[in-house]
Amino acid sequence: MKQLIKGWTKKGRLILIPLLLALLVVTAPLRAAWLLIPMDETQTNHLKAYGVAYWVLKQDVEIGWLLNYRGGSYLMPYHQLIENECVIRNVSYEVITDVQASSIRQQIAEPDVNMDEIKLQKAPRIAVYSPKNKQPWDDAVTLALTYAEIPYDVVFDEEVLDGMLPTYDWLHLHHEDFTGQFGKFWFRYRNYPWYQEDVRVNEEMAAKYGFKKVSQLKLAVAKKIRDFLVGGGYLFAMCSATDSYDVAMAATGVDICDVMFDGDAIDPNAQNKLDYSKCIAFTDFHIVTNPTQYEISDIDVTETRPRSIRESNDYFSLFEFSAKWDHIPTMLTQDHERLIKGFMGQTTAFNSKLIKASVVIMGENKAAGEARYIHGEYGKGFWTFYGGHDPEDYRHLIGDPPTDLNLHPNSPGYRLILNNVLFPAAKKKKRKT
Repeated sequence: MKQLIKGWTKKGRLILIPLLLALLVVTAPLRAAWLLIPMDETQTNHLKAYGVAYWVLKQDVEIGWLLNYRGGSYLMPYHQLIENECVIRNVSYEVITDVQASSIRQQIAEPDVNMDEIKLQKAPRIAVYSPKNKQPWDDAVTLALTYAEIPYDVVFDEEVLDGMLPTYDWLHLHHEDFTGQFGKFWFRYRNYPWYQEDVRVNEEMAAKYGFKKVSQLKLAVAKKIRDFLVGGGYLFAMCSATDSYDVAMAATGVDICDVMFDGDAIDPNAQNKLDYSKCIAFTDFHIVTNPTQYEISDIDVTETRPRSIRESNDYFSLFEFSAKWDHIPTMLTQDHERLIKGFMGQTTAFNSKLIKASVVIMGENKAAGEARYIHGEYGKGFWTFYGGHDPEDYRHLIGDPPTDLNLHPNSPGYRLILNNVLFPAAKKKKRKT
């Protein structure tokens, strides 16, 4: 039987695997009842381990996410097909008995140990918000999903405005500028074909949906994303999609775009008209009105204040939460390292003074007053913002080739992205009192 399974094509395995896994409980060998995927420094490929976990969930098999146990390991019922998948993807695993699994769970359950077990039950449906036209940069999330072999759909303005978001559990925002200023690339790149094509495509999309300006189109999209959150969706954003989202929402009904972006001048009183109550993460920020400055607001620290941090000393630390009390931030910060290399982007990091009091800061450079990784709730949903562009390319420039994750299979920075991918699969526990 083993030789037959190994000889199947991937397509053939996918046809028969769900049927075989349905018999998991009655067919698992007594000598090896559980399969443990460690996520500490012993793991050969951390990123593909997330893909194995997602694949197991797709087969309707429940997984125990062991928070703070060996870097956030996964425990699941043993089956030969799961073991085969680990071998195929070069993911380290350990086959353990019932007694060993019970011992691990007893250790985790001890009241004085900062560990807990969260059940992962259903593979989330994933959408990535990304333009259909070719962009001269890549996206760390799509790189991570592709490398981990986690399936996703690409959606953009049409799908969002046509009401497709509720069909998904998890949405990632591309490095988008929701203010309608085209990333403020005008000053440096207005004569480049890719920039001119981006303007044309967006203006045509705005006209299609009856908007006179791209800023109005993007605001309508931002409001649909807000509705997705309110209804219980999970939102993850990186780089400029983070602060530009809140700036666009605060500027509802206010013209913050200069003439080169929308054909008329900016409202001279725009700053005073901002409504921070419409923001999900930030408050009291100031917009950057200079069209030649590569910055949207002072939320981002890249160019809006003196910054002594350089690549050699750019790190941020992950906060250690109580696994038994703060399940969600604990899940999102699972890693085999607590000190993470920093990396730049159009939005590199968030000014800590401009973050709302209700927001949970999960990763920061406290001495510099910079938050890099933040989280919160909105309506029935959850959101996470992660500053920077690519965790394994410190200063990824426009036109640079995409990062080859085969060279970074154990990237702690990329692990934070993939924690968010699995987060919607978790059975939520009631907060302990």
